[in-house]
Amino acid sequence: MNKSTLLFLGLTILLGCKQSNKEQKGNQFSELLKIKSQIFIEKDGIKFRDLNKNQKLDIYEDLSQPTEARLENLLSQMTLEEKAGIMFINGAPVSKDAKPDGNFELTGPAARMPSIVENIKTRMMTHFNIWDIPSEPIIFAKWYNNSQQVAENTRLGIPITIASDPRHHLGKNVIGMASSGFSQFCEMPGFAAIGNEELVSEFADVVRREYMAIGIREALHPQIDLATEPRWARISGNFSEDADLTARLVKPYINGLQGKSLKDGVACMTKHFPGGGAQKEGLDPHFSFQKGQIYPGNNFNYHLIPFEAAFEVNTAAIMPYYGVPIDQTDENVAMSYNKTIITTLLREKYKYNGVVCTDWGLITDVPFGPDVIWKARAWGVEDLSDEERVFKIIDAGCDQFGGESRTELIIQLVSKGKISEERIDQSVRRLLKQKFDLGLFDNPFVDETKVTEIIGTETSIKLGEKTQQISMTLLKNDNSVLPLSQNILKVYIKNIDSTTVSNYAKIVTNPEEADFAIIRLNTPWYPVDTNNSFAASFHHGDLDFKGGKKEHILKLLKTVPTIVNLYLDRPAVIPEITQLAASVIVDYGSSDKSVCEVIFGNVEPQGKLPFELPSSMQAVKNQKN
Repeated sequence: MNKSTLLFLGLTILLGCKQSNKEQKGNQFSELLKIKSQIFIEKDGIKFRDLNKNQKLDIYEDLSQPTEARLENLLSQMTLEEKAGIMFINGAPVSKDAKPDGNFELTGPAARMPSIVENIKTRMMTHFNIWDIPSEPIIFAKWYNNSQQVAENTRLGIPITIASDPRHHLGKNVIGMASSGFSQFCEMPGFAAIGNEELVSEFADVVRREYMAIGIREALHPQIDLATEPRWARISGNFSEDADLTARLVKPYINGLQGKSLKDGVACMTKHFPGGGAQKEGLDPHFSFQKGQIYPGNNFNYHLIPFEAAFEVNTAAIMPYYGVPIDQTDENVAMSYNKTIITTLLREKYKYNGVVCTDWGLITDVPFGPDVIWKARAWGVEDLSDEERVFKIIDAGCDQFGGESRTELIIQLVSKGKISEERIDQSVRRLLKQKFDLGLFDNPFVDETKVTEIIGTETSIKLGEKTQQISMTLLKNDNSVLPLSQNILKVYIKNIDSTTVSNYAKIVTNPEEADFAIIRLNTPWYPVDTNNSFAASFHHGDLDFKGGKKEHILKLLKTVPTIVNLYLDRPAVIPEITQLAASVIVDYGSSDKSVCEVIFGNVEPQGKLPFELPSSMQAVKNQKN
């Protein structure tokens, strides 16, 4: 065979491959995309979404092009206003009629938010987090698809990214997150109590599938702060006080959520760098009564260990916390304003090049109720103007502003020459890359017909119940009273559903008539004296029962052998209760049914305490945060 023949055959094979690739590229679009996309076209045998509506295949619209080429092509077409829009993420209300600007009828933070349509069109924003949602997930899926149609009809068709805080936990200290319809698991300390990496991975995979089914593609979690201060109000969102245990469990969590590639996963925004657990007296820096994190044991680096694990598995984003790292850097300013924290430590030491997004509300004072102004969490830089705050956060090395919509401030800073557009482009590249990696430019829509098949399946529900049950920790069991015998005992109950308990034992109304009492309790907390209702809802304060409530509990324990079940959203101080109770068993977010399954012996509790329980409040006050 001569060289000409070989060349001809080679070209034929090559052209055949190219044709196959073209056909394959055209066939990557699903029937769903044809139905949902309003800009889906076919030209010269190629199917694509004409995002900028110019009737030709731009590089950024071309699935066959490398991500780097696609994002640079898109970046070159973006105006400064569009770049500013992508650097903000704020809340958006979800309507009950699934229309992006429809019938809201909401309460809470979302009730004060502009519709997603307004933010897309007037501020060119493309990132949103959601709080309250309709009880039926399918309504959210429809709202999401309708919102993506609004986004694709903008000038460049940049898709939106929807983010959410956790929604898959059965706990009593989940603030503002509607969980209706989703599978319900124990809270994060429960997973630390079990300590099983495979189970964490299974849980994260359920969250991934259920989020993706309705269009949530960014998780504002995991939260991997260490519970080194037992009074802190946000411990239920963490794994434990143990850095090594937390590091071991965060890897399967992130891998399970992000999937083998982000195209089939949910981007994790791991928080709160460099660790938010060291709060003075446990008071949370959401609020002005606590602005600093203290390290009296010189253990700043201990809190970094879980984040080092998150970097190893390529967490897609990082969120710093509100607090000031007191005397740990060259200036006492909050984490997102702190160049030593974001640039020197995160960017340079750890070589982190993913998205860094501030926690919510660092720039703008906002009304929070009729007589309350919620001050921006600009701790350490309170005297700076809003524009100066934005400058300092960008200069520190952050990419995105959480809970803010002040796009005009970036435009002003660039127009005045205080920040270069090249610096803005650095952050926009990271944010665009995440959207491309998630596959949102190719097909952002979800199949509404599949929602009920994916969310709340029997398998997922059973797995969630399993975690609620086996995570429970048995602290005391005098004379092996547990498990209780079923159907032969008379029980007096308090704070637990009678219909549920009646499936296991006969219920009596007088403790003197009972063989045993079963009482469910929550870890005590005492609200801060404030006129801010949100601050007053945080579980701050002492960890022990006091006064009449304590005496009422102890009276019951002295009257009848009592099984005490305590929900630990923080460590509790319960020495008198432990001494008098027949049995003490703690949970980390469990239903009444799950508690009964353990108490009556159908499931064996397997959990170990993920944090120590203090012996007294004096011990708490004497310890190092």
